[in-house]
Amino acid sequence: MGLPQIIIQFKTLAETMVSRSERGIVAVILKDNTSSFDTKTYTKESEIVKSHYTTTNLAFLSQVFQGNPSAVIVERIGTDGSIDTALERLKNKKWNWLTVPSVQSGETGTIADWIREQRSTYHKTFKAVLPDTAADSEGVVNFATDGIKVGTKTYTAAEYCPRIAGILAGLPLNRSATYYALPEVEAITESEDPDADIDAGKLILINDGTKIKIARAVNSLMTLTDRVGEDFKKIKIVESADMIRDDIRTTFEDEFIGKIENSYDNKVIFLAAVNKYLKDLADAGVLYDKFENKAEIDIDATANWLKQTRDISGWDEEKIKTANTGTNVFVKANIQIQDAMEDLKFTIYMS
Repeated sequence: MGLPQIIIQFKTLAETMVSRSERGIVAVILKDNTSSFDTKTYTKESEIVKSHYTTTNLAFLSQVFQGNPSAVIVERIGTDGSIDTALERLKNKKWNWLTVPSVQSGETGTIADWIREQRSTYHKTFKAVLPDTAADSEGVVNFATDGIKVGTKTYTAAEYCPRIAGILAGLPLNRSATYYALPEVEAITESEDPDADIDAGKLILINDGTKIKIARAVNSLMTLTDRVGEDFKKIKIVESADMIRDDIRTTFEDEFIGKIENSYDNKVIFLAAVNKYLKDLADAGVLYDKFENKAEIDIDATANWLKQTRDISGWDEEKIKTANTGTNVFVKANIQIQDAMEDLKFTIYMS
C-alpha cells in the first residue's frame, strides 16, 4: 500500500460527499402486530407489502419516503413491545436518522440516552428526531410543533417526526433544512415565541403567511464546551462533521488497521491522505475554503500516553511527534465546516 492508492480513495469520498449526504438512511421503529418479522429494509416505497402493516404505520412509512432517503430500515416490535429490543437490533446497523412515530412520553428519554451513548461511547453517528424532547444533544432533534393539518388528518409532533426524519436524510450537505417548505401542510399550532423556541433547541414549523416551513434547522444541543461550540447546534454542521468522521474512520479501518506497521512514516502517509481529503472537501464547498483545514499528530495526546511509562520531561516536540506509540495513532484536526446562507442584514439608505 502506498500514498497514491489512499489519496484516490479519499478523493472519491470527497467528490461524492454531497451526493452521498443526499441519500441518508432512516431507521423506523414501528409498533405493529400485523406481522411477525423483526426487520425489513426498503429502498423505495413500492417494495412495501401493505398487508405487513396497519394503515397508520403504512402512512408513517410513506411520510419517510417523501424525503427521498436511500433506504428505510423498519424495526418492528409488537404494540406492547420494548423500545430497547429494537434499539439493540439497530446498534450494529448502518443508518443516519431514527424516528419512532408511536413513541410514548416515557420512551423518548430512553431513546435520547441511547443516542447520546452511541455517539459518545461507541462513536456512532446516529441521530434521532423525537417529539418534545429536550435532550441537550447534537444527535437529537427536538421537534416541537403540534396540530399539523394535512388534508383530513391532524398530526401530533410525534406523528409528524417521520416526515422530518425523511427530509433530513434526503437533504444534501450544500443546503440546510432552514425554511424547507412543506406544501402538504395547511395549518399548524403556531409557536407563541418562535425565537425563544429556537433558542431553546426546538425544531419548529412556522407560517410565513403563504406557506408552512421549517424554521431554523437546529438540534436540541444547549450545553456548549471548548470542543462543542455554537455551530454544533445546527443540523447541517453536525451532518457534515458526522460524514467526515465516518469517512476517515472507515478508511483507516479498511486500509491501515492490521495492514501496516505503526511507523512515523506511515503516520505521515495517513495524514497526507487526510489533508488531501480535507482540501478536496473545501474545494467541494463542504469545508470553508479560506481556512487551513489541517490534520496533524496530536502532540499533547502523544505526550500524555508516553508519560505513562517513561520520563519525557526533557523531550522536545519533534522527539514526541516521532516517538514509538505502540498500536496508537494520536491525530487531531482543525477544520471549519461551510454553513448555509440563512441570515441577512440589508440596510438601505435613502438619499
